[in-house]
Amino acid sequence: MTSIPTVTLNDGTAFPELGLGTYNLTGEEGRAAIVGAIENGYRLLDTAVNYENESEVGEAVRRSGIDRDELLVTSKIPGRHHGYQQAIDSIQGSLGMLGLDRIDLHLIHWPNPSVGKYVDTWRGMIEARDRGMVRSIGVSNFTEEMLTELIDETGVVPSVNQVELHPYFPQTALRAFHAEHGIRTESWSPLARRSELLTEQLLQELAVVHDVTPTQLVLRWHVQLGSTPIPKSADVDRQRENADVFGLTLTDDQVAAISALERGRLWDGDPLTHEEM
Repeated sequence: MTSIPTVTLNDGTAFPELGLGTYNLTGEEGRAAIVGAIENGYRLLDTAVNYENESEVGEAVRRSGIDRDELLVTSKIPGRHHGYQQAIDSIQGSLGMLGLDRIDLHLIHWPNPSVGKYVDTWRGMIEARDRGMVRSIGVSNFTEEMLTELIDETGVVPSVNQVELHPYFPQTALRAFHAEHGIRTESWSPLARRSELLTEQLLQELAVVHDVTPTQLVLRWHVQLGSTPIPKSADVDRQRENADVFGLTLTDDQVAAISALERGRLWDGDPLTHEEM
């Protein structure tokens, strides 16, 4: 079993440097995959209302036999639940679906700026945290300006911002803003799914140099950038491989070379225009 190191969030929570994405892990196959990941050392599990698998994640947590306090379960508020009371109600609903007495990290899934309620939603999340419904609160897909607005309006800094981040879109400016404000960066789609990333000649060559797979190389790149990647895999061997990146160190030049593959967003997920309900 791999031991995944942790960093400390701005609220004092120990946060793993690599986690498991659970999008599309549903039904008994999904539950088994999540249990397998926990057995392989994963302690951060990422779900969302819109993934429609909170119940599978909660059941996997119970079935794993691992002490609840060792696991960090993340879920997310969908756009249709934006608003102060709506956010609190959404969290209560997620608790029911998960079958847990708390959520360890709860995020606003998308800011949906045309709706204009993400600050009120954030206030509801602060209230839910103060009630003990959630332990840490953060956001997903927020820009620097949106983060600044949350902080200025409430005085509460998100603990995490989960964003599209991979070598084709390294988010250099946003990561610098996060570092300045003590916000942990978390990477969704860290391997740039449905792209040719892993066949890039640079990654192929560096993988040979380090005697690892291109996947491991990219996940290690995330770790050295100071971001927590959450790769999804239902395959136990692949889960084990994905987590085995903490005995590898890239040079600064190698990290920079991988970042130089930048070409921009891959899926039209600009938070200023992309909205999900």
